[in-house]
Amino acid sequence: MDTLILDLLDPGEARTAPMVMKDCSDEFRADAVALYESTPGATYKDIAADLGIDRATLREWALRDRARRGTAPAPARAGRTTPAGAGQAAPPADPGERIRQLEARVAELEASERKLATERDILRKAAKYFAGETNW
Repeated sequence: MDTLILDLLDPGEARTAPMVMKDCSDEFRADAVALYESTPGATYKDIAADLGIDRATLREWALRDRARRGTAPAPARAGRTTPAGAGQAAPPADPGERIRQLEARVAELEASERKLATERDILRKAAKYFAGETNW
């Protein structure tokens, strides 16, 4: 019967699935923004897809967080970077250049470790939340 009423109002809209509205906690929003901020080379689309939210929603959360902190918007990210170690040239003969490359690699690995730790924490919180909701 509801479908009939919707067909009368807007025949095209009755056949499309309704958009699911998620009520995300402030903690989830903060974790999502932290994950985006701590992931070099990630885009809103990548992180939002991983978390099951809309890209525009994540972008809005990130912009609000930056405004709250009083920081300038980050430059647009072009997408994922190449995998670590892919296409690297042979080590340079200059020890100073070698040290700079190694320091850059350490920074990249530390950023990756922070991302993985943030993802792990989000998954732990989600598991705890869903375990509390089940009535087995």
